[in-house]
Amino acid sequence: MRFINPKTDFAFKKIFGSPQSQTVLISFLNGLIYEGESTIQSLEILNPYQAPRVRGMKDSYLDVKAQLADGTSVIIEMQVLNIEGFEKRILYNAAKAYSTQLGSGDDYRLLNPVIALTITDFVMFEELESYRSSFILKEKDFLFDYPTHDLELIFVELPKFERAIEAVTGLAEQWLFFLKNAKQLQEVPGSFGEVPALRQAFELASQANLTPEELEDLEQREMFIHDQRNAVRLALRQGIEQGDRQAQRRIAQELLNLLDDTTISQTTGLSLAEVQALRQAE
Repeated sequence: MRFINPKTDFAFKKIFGSPQSQTVLISFLNGLIYEGESTIQSLEILNPYQAPRVRGMKDSYLDVKAQLADGTSVIIEMQVLNIEGFEKRILYNAAKAYSTQLGSGDDYRLLNPVIALTITDFVMFEELESYRSSFILKEKDFLFDYPTHDLELIFVELPKFERAIEAVTGLAEQWLFFLKNAKQLQEVPGSFGEVPALRQAFELASQANLTPEELEDLEQREMFIHDQRNAVRLALRQGIEQGDRQAQRRIAQELLNLLDDTTISQTTGLSLAEVQALRQAE
């Protein structure tokens, strides 16, 4: 058997955000948010995946949104590229999901908690050894909690998770091993097959169960992400080596078909207006 790469944004959405993925997503969230406890019994996927909706997209992420039985909203995102400003987007999306629950004149007591779970394919917090971190509101000097935990940001950094299959313990580690290693596996590990949700995740990740259109989308997404990473590395190296205005413009032109204007501006040091002018001149 061959499996698709769950870390790819396209595959992540298919595995965890398809109409038939409720059981998979419940197990995944119980593992990563609630330390393997069966806290979540039911949920609704608010934006189910429909192939091939992602065709032609140039975003570096896709999210899955779910609502739990108690009204809690959960935003699950797989971030494959470390793009400047994405940490602000995480906070913005969580705050927006929280604030838009109420209509004009509604009672604030009707607000339900929002959890933003972000899995990154890069190291985000160099100062932390743990692959999982959770942020809530606390008093700045004395570090006691704000009266409500209605906003929580959880990050899982995949590069920090280094476990051989023999060392994997618990539901959270099983899911992280699946995310990191499914593409290299040729069969479902024995212990994983004993967990129905994990077995179903492997079935959703099986290339045999993908349509030709989905396989094409997956290949395009992987190529695009690979090109983006290499383009950014090249731009940074050339910018450091050459450091002149002409080099900045040349690098920006090479990135026009790969990145958006804001990211090109941040990468090359050109102003947004200069990048937009280059694009219009093409």
